[in-house]
Amino acid sequence: MMLAEIKEKKSQIDSRSMDELGTLLKAMAHPTRLWILQFLAEQDCCISGEIADELPFARSTISEHLRLLKEAGLIQGEIEHPRIKYCINKSTWERAKSLLDLLFSQQFVSEEVKQCNSQKF
Repeated sequence: MMLAEIKEKKSQIDSRSMDELGTLLKAMAHPTRLWILQFLAEQDCCISGEIADELPFARSTISEHLRLLKEAGLIQGEIEHPRIKYCINKSTWERAKSLLDLLFSQQFVSEEVKQCNSQKF
């Protein structure tokens, strides 16, 4: 195997990591959840009621989106009766960022891709 082939293989995402990235992106694939993530990224931590007060969505909508983000591991919640405090799960956030960086760093070097990019449809 040539050095270029070895480097190319190292920069590819393995199937387990691709599944992980798919799960994270699916959880992020709703504008309301992106709003929530952006809001939480600007805070240290936040009570769920405060999130509902700040964003123009019903509390039930916010609760459902928080649940989905938490299931994906993008946020974490801590129960402080009767409220739940949420914050970004920094390790998962960094993992998602590194997987996206790896995906977007892929080089399209094959002749087929070059031809496809130069063709007009």
